[in-house]
Amino acid sequence: MQKLSTWILKSAGWRAFVTVEEPAKSVICVAPHTSNWDFLIGKLSYWALGRKSSFLIKKSWFVFPLNYLFDSLGGIPVDRSKRNSVTQQMVEEFDKRTYFHLAITPEGTRSLVHKWKMGFYHIAVKTNVPIQLAYIDYEKKEMAIKKVFYPTGNEKADLEEIQEYYKNVSAKNPKNFYIPEE
Repeated sequence: MQKLSTWILKSAGWRAFVTVEEPAKSVICVAPHTSNWDFLIGKLSYWALGRKSSFLIKKSWFVFPLNYLFDSLGGIPVDRSKRNSVTQQMVEEFDKRTYFHLAITPEGTRSLVHKWKMGFYHIAVKTNVPIQLAYIDYEKKEMAIKKVFYPTGNEKADLEEIQEYYKNVSAKNPKNFYIPEE
């Protein structure tokens, strides 16, 4: 899959690179997320890098035959109809594994949001893992991870630092990507 993914990206003019060591476990904060293309580019990029990652998906999508596809892609079904915490479900997933990377888009949707969902951060804090900061830049045609962030527990300050990392990234649909001004 690595060679095929590399070829597809290169043929489309994209490149994927990482400038930091990959920890054994991490949450991967992927932003901006303004298009369905983000998932495809992100997956192809991660495969091209020879890495594996998982992602959250509604349990209702895990039906035959899609369940085989999503499972092979790293999908983790989440049942939101029950009154259990997705964060707690992910803590249990991290506890079960020695090597695990969970990609989460902090906006939680492709539409414009003025406040990021903090699940990615809370999962990282509760599992005591770092956050890899991944971006997909459509202007530069690159997906990259250049920083591994270690949460301090000061949510407000940490979020400001994380969002600062994404300030100059060009989204597929820029009008749907919001980073608050200082």
